[in-house]
Amino acid sequence: MSNQKPVEQEDKPLDPVMENVRRKMVKLQLVSAGVMVVMLMVVLSAIVYKLTRPGKADVTQSASVTVPGEAPVTAIAALPAGFEVSDVALSGGQILFYGAVAGGDRKAIVFDIAAGRIVADVSVKTN
Repeated sequence: MSNQKPVEQEDKPLDPVMENVRRKMVKLQLVSAGVMVVMLMVVLSAIVYKLTRPGKADVTQSASVTVPGEAPVTAIAALPAGFEVSDVALSGGQILFYGAVAGGDRKAIVFDIAAGRIVADVSVKTN
């Protein structure tokens, strides 16, 4: 075995230009890490918010009617005279009445429960 000393590498001081570049890169890394931490916190808080909202299981029914606990909602849908209902559908706070008027013409009438009035009267015709 030879009697050689291990070679120790000493860090030589960088020239001023390279030292400025290194400092800028460290600052950029810190800013990027800070932005990523903030975005992660935003995502986690959005998840917690969505999970802890009481009574809002479905976002698609945001326009639904709020029903008071002490009494049911009362509304009257004034359909045209002679209108025969053949189908009814409910979507959120709106009711669709599909049927025919006295002359045989087909109609779709949309009644909004919150507004308490008919919001659409559509005549259905075939070609």
